[in-house]
Amino acid sequence: MSEAALDGDDAHLKAAKRNVALFVAVQATLGSATPLCFSVGALAGYHLLGDGDKSLATAPLTGLNIGVATGAIVAAFAAKYLGRKQSFMLGAILGAIGGATAGIALFRLNFWLFAAGLLMIGLCAGFTQKIRFAAADVSPPAYKPKAISWILAGGIISAIIGPQLAIWMKDLFAPVIYAGAFIALVPLCLMAVAILSCLDLPDMQSPGITSAEAARPLMEIVTTARFVTGLVCGTSSFALMTFVMTGAPLAMVVGCGFSTELATLGIQWHVLAMFAPSFFTGLLIARFGSERIVAAGMLILMACAVVAHMGIALWNFWGALILLGIGWNFGFIGGTAIVASSYRRAEADKVQGFHDIVLFSLVALSSFSSGKIFTAYGWSVMNLAIWPLTVVSLLLLALLLRQGAAKPA
Repeated sequence: MSEAALDGDDAHLKAAKRNVALFVAVQATLGSATPLCFSVGALAGYHLLGDGDKSLATAPLTGLNIGVATGAIVAAFAAKYLGRKQSFMLGAILGAIGGATAGIALFRLNFWLFAAGLLMIGLCAGFTQKIRFAAADVSPPAYKPKAISWILAGGIISAIIGPQLAIWMKDLFAPVIYAGAFIALVPLCLMAVAILSCLDLPDMQSPGITSAEAARPLMEIVTTARFVTGLVCGTSSFALMTFVMTGAPLAMVVGCGFSTELATLGIQWHVLAMFAPSFFTGLLIARFGSERIVAAGMLILMACAVVAHMGIALWNFWGALILLGIGWNFGFIGGTAIVASSYRRAEADKVQGFHDIVLFSLVALSSFSSGKIFTAYGWSVMNLAIWPLTVVSLLLLALLLRQGAAKPA
């Protein structure tokens, strides 16, 4: 390789690291909205329902996840017509509007306006979910797993900011509880807009793409064994995590009489467990391969189910939530890495959009069914859902490895 080529590679890596560092900061701020919502969203919904149907308490969180799924579509169009940088800024502004709307809804005791506010926050989260792909797309191939890992490592800060905002700010406007937590999202999202303004992203549809890299039809890509395996494993990890995490605060506070603070701290430990392994998940993927790391994640999710089935003491809830977070980290980062290696550069936006629509549609369904199943059957039955999805994921991973389909597209 020539000296000029080496200099070009070094410049590419340096620019990628700068953009990834900014993306990490954005992930840390915008990413705080989701753990905040999951910490108190179901409890706020339960409070707003009054004497109504309490099984609808998680409906606002379903609105959040519908927003994420919809945001994936909006983000793809916004990236095409506005550019990726401007589309991320639009997403952050939507988050600020959503936080203000949710706060106003709590003042007005309006359950469905609260759900609409969380829908707007979900739209912001849909844009935020694109950050991991954007970080991978601006990085050299060898740096992609580390870039994804660093982005999710930014979630460690989110894991602290989100639940702590919920604890510190929920009584700010007492006796209107929880309103302060959601209004606090407004300055947080505006801070993310300022950070995003410093990004310098390359054009993903540059005219220099060769014919060998021409975009394939979407159906050709999404029916490959590699994409299907990554999609199923990543979706299973995320849907199970959402299903169990959404029901956990209700099970702890309503079902077992624990305080809101203990339930919120349980979510904080869970979110820390979701993102803390990201410091070394990329290294593990580089050494052992995405498939084996995803398989490890599925086994950890099974361990989560075992701990949850053992009892309803505080350690059972916190232990299960911590294992749930670690299992999600391995399963989702590994699944994302598998998906990211299944398409070419020119195919990025359409494949990512398809992936996130499927992912967050199923995540929305899981959050809605969480409240229904908890109300009808209880906490222990909820955790039975972990077993079939993890077994199917392990079988697909075994087939992918056996077929020798581990080479990137």
